[in-house]
Amino acid sequence: MEKTSKQYDQVIRKARDIFIKKMKDYGSAWRVLRMPSFTDQMYIKASRIRQLQESQERKVDESEVPEFLGLINYAAMALIQLDKGVAEQPDMSLDEAAKLYDQKIAQAKVLMMAKNHDYGEAWRDMRISSITDLIIQKLYRVKQIEENQGQTRISEGIDANYLDIINYAVFALILMMEKDQNS
Repeated sequence: MEKTSKQYDQVIRKARDIFIKKMKDYGSAWRVLRMPSFTDQMYIKASRIRQLQESQERKVDESEVPEFLGLINYAAMALIQLDKGVAEQPDMSLDEAAKLYDQKIAQAKVLMMAKNHDYGEAWRDMRISSITDLIIQKLYRVKQIEENQGQTRISEGIDANYLDIINYAVFALILMMEKDQNS
């Protein structure tokens, strides 16, 4: 599991670098998004990944990597938004956003390590396409919970689904990294 922890951190460094650069470019404009907007944005990214995976022909030379990194970042921002609420205008400094981002990612990693222990790293035997499907399933679950005004009877809440999306996206990127290293 030490290998997984290091690989996880490597993927997160890439995602965090993008998050910081976009914060410098756009500020915290994302703070005005309502929760369904985050869910829809992640759905677009996941659907794009699925489309790339299913297409035999690509008109533009693109990979799924930027989309998985985007899923990590949007899910982290959504978790921050769940805690802070929607802002009327951008209201967060780069330092505050980076601190909150790091907290949410740390929370996701703790969850991943616990589940990884219990499941024995079963994700390493999964196909990346199956991970994509699980992310899409999680997003449909979140949409339903949002339709239910955030209420669940027996299921995990929105935050747990966003944490899982972060971890699934990291797993997919690790598997892609390993495949590139072995080819």
